[in-house]
Amino acid sequence: MLNRREFVLGLGATGLLTALPGVSFAAAGPGTRVLVVLLRGAMDGLDALRPYADPNYARLRGALADANNIGHKLDGTFALHPSLGFASELYQNKQLLPVLAVAPPYRQRSHFDAQDCLENGTGTPSGARDGWMDRCVRALPGSEGLALAAVMPLIFRGGGAVSNWSPPLPEAADAALLQRLQPLYAADAALAENFAHALSGDEEAMPAMAGMNTPRGGGTLVAMMTAAATFMAKPDGPRVAFVEDTGWDSHRGQAAQLTRKLAELDAALKAFHAGATTIWPQTVVMVATEFGRTAAVNGTGGTDHGTGGTMLLTGGAVNGGRIAGTWPGLANSDLNDGRDLRTTTDMRSVFKAVAQQHLGVAESALETLVFPDSRAATPLDGLLLARRNA
Repeated sequence: MLNRREFVLGLGATGLLTALPGVSFAAAGPGTRVLVVLLRGAMDGLDALRPYADPNYARLRGALADANNIGHKLDGTFALHPSLGFASELYQNKQLLPVLAVAPPYRQRSHFDAQDCLENGTGTPSGARDGWMDRCVRALPGSEGLALAAVMPLIFRGGGAVSNWSPPLPEAADAALLQRLQPLYAADAALAENFAHALSGDEEAMPAMAGMNTPRGGGTLVAMMTAAATFMAKPDGPRVAFVEDTGWDSHRGQAAQLTRKLAELDAALKAFHAGATTIWPQTVVMVATEFGRTAAVNGTGGTDHGTGGTMLLTGGAVNGGRIAGTWPGLANSDLNDGRDLRTTTDMRSVFKAVAQQHLGVAESALETLVFPDSRAATPLDGLLLARRNA
């Protein structure tokens, strides 16, 4: 496993990802790409995809229902949040597919356990020490994976050909502070060069990052999705990649928080789309979160930990312009424990469909290696267009 510095230097010396073993597309689905975006903290799926026509929605949500600005109506029942303007355009172009009432098999309300279950791809938080995306890479000989994260996430831990990357310097660093620190570092021979690279962004060592035109003020998620597009669009780029974002827990003041966070997600999807034009027709982006939130708003204008949530699939290979999954309803008798949207789709059914039908993971490997003991979670049909060999 290469560390970040070795990986970045490898980029500068030999070009994107050629420091790792060469990618072969002979296994299946030549040229196909999959990006998983994990929104840590439990995005409120009932706010991102609003069931405005459900008679119980306004009753449960109060001011969060926002009857004066319901958002971008997709059909007679559901609307995307007002901040998801670009996502709405993708939907109109049949390249966005929301999936209703979805969650990993875990049915409690711990962020960490739910994320572990989502990432290890088993039925329990402690079901595996490695991740399903790493096992997916192992099931596709010659393929490679990339986690855009400072620390290798569980979803990519294991023995596969996987590396991780993150910017050498957080974008929030204050320029004036750096200027004041420069004389101190310049006086230390051991630190001067590293500080100079960090201050400049080390663009000589990272040609893949040059010219990405990350939108100003777009936030970390926008920057990471821009980087993901740059890496994945290379002819020898990774087949599968992972991006994570935090800050989605919304116990109070959710209206303002999710307006901002969903705008960042929307800008990030737009940035990835702009940077991945050459591979967009062969790409699937899966936006997931560990669980949903309570159906009713709480006393501080927020929502608490729930179960059933919402996934968003987008990309040129997605059979979009419609809504997938089964809507359980919001009547009190329909809610899980009388408080949460009931889960009707195991998240692994979505992951398995994309791994098998898009990447070409063999069914035998899908059921024994990538998602062991998951036969009850059958791959969802119809999520994708017919696979194109590119």
